[in-house]
Amino acid sequence: MKVLPIAFDSLGVRSMATYVETADVRVFIDPGVSVSPDRFSLPPHRIELDRHREMWEAIVRWVGMSDIVIVTHYHFDHHNPDRPEIFENKDVFLKHPREFLNQSQKERAATFLSRIEPYAKSITIADGKSFNFGNARIVFSEPVLHGLTSKLGYVIQVMIEDDKRFLFTSDVQGPQNSEALDFVFEVSPHMMLVDGPATYLLGSHYKKADIDLSMENLRKIIDRIKLTNLIVDHHLLRDLNWLEYIKDIGKVRQSVTICSAAGFLGKKEDQLEARRKDMYNGQPL
Repeated sequence: MKVLPIAFDSLGVRSMATYVETADVRVFIDPGVSVSPDRFSLPPHRIELDRHREMWEAIVRWVGMSDIVIVTHYHFDHHNPDRPEIFENKDVFLKHPREFLNQSQKERAATFLSRIEPYAKSITIADGKSFNFGNARIVFSEPVLHGLTSKLGYVIQVMIEDDKRFLFTSDVQGPQNSEALDFVFEVSPHMMLVDGPATYLLGSHYKKADIDLSMENLRKIIDRIKLTNLIVDHHLLRDLNWLEYIKDIGKVRQSVTICSAAGFLGKKEDQLEARRKDMYNGQPL
């Protein structure tokens, strides 16, 4: 199995766009990318906008090579309703567009669905289902909370299995809720890609106890599952001090490789959003 992070926060944009290839099927998960419209009371820097274009072009290339495209929820860093043509002749698997969604995501889902229908080869509601493609299997969780409450809606998690099991958690923020954690234990992945808690919002939107819960759940996962790789990115990488939060969880089982998406690719983290003030102040990246 080949797992390739395409666009991520550690690569300079808001995204979890991921390509997965097995011997029998090629899958793209969450073909969306965005930049924060307001961070540190500043709009996106030109460097961020250039990176956004670069990452979107990469997404388009890899979606073009995929058989299946998955959308785990309807936030704009996970799908792009303005470019429906990328779904042409693709089998599309979606989070249910009407159930377990807040009003904002229901409206976005309806727009998205209407736009991709003329292009997609097929459209399947994936929540809680599993599908076989040759020797590969794709298992979708039931809808789970985007964090601790329904304020941000629901997502579906994705497990892809052939010789190994890879889990894409989507936006579970840790995970923070028990249903998301239970699915992790149920599928028992060898490799896991998790979005991590939004530590950059500590004090404004989240309490320390919320962040501590995420870290404790990651410790439980490492303790109970024989992971080889844990990729932590997305929300967590909007914080320049992200390593401080995860530096100790690897001590639970030292055989697990823990890194960002950039680190998994052998690259240095390029946290453009977290360095927006530096860029506006002319400091070198």
